[in-house]
Amino acid sequence: MENASVQLNDLPDEILMMIFKKLHNITLLYSLSDVNIRLNKIVHDSIFTNRLTFVNFVPSRLISQIYSPKYFVCPLPDLVLDRFCSHILSKIHQKVKWLDIESSSMERILSTNYPNLVGIALYNIHLENVVHLFSDVRLFTSTYKKQISSLVIDIKASGEGNPTRDKNIVLFTHIFNTFPNLQTLNIGPSSIWYQYLSFDMSPPTVISSTLLELYVCLVNFSDCLYLLDGRFNQLHTFHVDIDFITSSRSIINNKEKLPNLKSFKLYCDFDTEFYYELILPLLHRMSNLEKLDLALIVLTKKTLIDGNNLKLNIINYLPLLNKFTFNIHSSTSFYTKFNLPSNEYIQETFKDFKNKQIISSIDYFEEKEYSQCHIYSYPYQLIYYNNITNNFPGGIFECVREISLFDERSFEHEFFFQIFQSFLFLEKLTLINQKPQNNKQLRKSKNQNQNLSIIQYPYLLKLDISEAHKDYHEQFLFDNKTCLPNNVRVSMNYRLVKKVTRNFRRITTRSNCAKMNSVIFLEKSKFPDHLKDYFPHAQIS
Repeated sequence: MENASVQLNDLPDEILMMIFKKLHNITLLYSLSDVNIRLNKIVHDSIFTNRLTFVNFVPSRLISQIYSPKYFVCPLPDLVLDRFCSHILSKIHQKVKWLDIESSSMERILSTNYPNLVGIALYNIHLENVVHLFSDVRLFTSTYKKQISSLVIDIKASGEGNPTRDKNIVLFTHIFNTFPNLQTLNIGPSSIWYQYLSFDMSPPTVISSTLLELYVCLVNFSDCLYLLDGRFNQLHTFHVDIDFITSSRSIINNKEKLPNLKSFKLYCDFDTEFYYELILPLLHRMSNLEKLDLALIVLTKKTLIDGNNLKLNIINYLPLLNKFTFNIHSSTSFYTKFNLPSNEYIQETFKDFKNKQIISSIDYFEEKEYSQCHIYSYPYQLIYYNNITNNFPGGIFECVREISLFDERSFEHEFFFQIFQSFLFLEKLTLINQKPQNNKQLRKSKNQNQNLSIIQYPYLLKLDISEAHKDYHEQFLFDNKTCLPNNVRVSMNYRLVKKVTRNFRRITTRSNCAKMNSVIFLEKSKFPDHLKDYFPHAQIS
């Protein structure tokens, strides 16, 4: 058969469009612009030019660091930027409506005029440069200032912890002075993971009647109340991650109604005692709310939070609510093991909920004399799942990347097999358990005709067993129980590891130890010389 090979230009337009939609817009334009008239017409279509992303999002698991964010934002290579700035942008600039830009290439890209630009995302921005950034007429002309309606700004960590109150106020002030018609604002750490905004006890003076959507990470609950004190009176969507939910010394209005708010998300990773005093009064202000998403850890004086609590204190106050998702851990010292509600009772409290897929688990910790209840909407949407006990209900959690395990009862090998099956993309595992395993002999699964001998965590990046019994050091170091991936970072108890590895000479543990690229030993600063031979690829500290 002659001339059997098919060239790209031989394919019909419909097939080419299907192929090109699978590619990154920047890669497509860089590779095929000016190849010929036909391809030019296709790749210059608004589908491929509507949004241009001049940044690379590099997952942190590809970069060897002990502590790292979920991903890093990096600029494109100079070669790519040169071609866009000199040849491509001038031909498609009228079709561009959204730009994603990294700070180092911002000036070059914004030197082109984009008459239909309505949205921009700025990454790796230093907070100290905000005043200069938004006052630079070369970057933001008067036309841009009026037409930009959506802004994402990602603040780059300075290494000095959270920004000061004054810098945060300056940030807000200059954003709304620069973009008076802003409708959507997202100030969030995507390239960083610990930097939250705070106004201390002095709220920003900005006012906007155009802002409709706000996404932000804040230090304290008072910062949230400042932003909902009426300064953004048309706001219909407010999503907030809060570092701490605590009481404030200043008097802040938490009573005025928020009639325009339709969607509210509140996430907090630290426990709070102010569910009734602060969170519920805020929710009661949102009488027209249609969507609510809560992720909270609540300490209560009496009863645990169940379906009856949510109906009485939240749902009954929100008559228009049609979507309610939640992930709530509540704990209390009120119950004993004799009067603790059963999990069947907790499930019964959700029988009237619109969302029928609600999972619950309840535990009592006799040594510490407290109980906890975990309730959440399923399918589970968070990237973390904390305080997993032996009462873990199971399921598939495709979004979860980080888990912590804790119990006053031992975790057996079958439990770890269940964890492996439920969290297929697990990257970080923390284990706290001082109880020895009851049966360390490998057994057959009750549900499968196979040995539960070797458990694999193919995506695991970080493992912390520093507060775990010796049996769990064996669980993860014995190669006939667990197969660790290469380049995993592990925190362990030196004294226990020394026992488990028989003074770092045991063959059964050598394979997993050789895969570690970072080892942190608890309560140990000096190490024997032969330790490096046992951890040949690891930085030991």
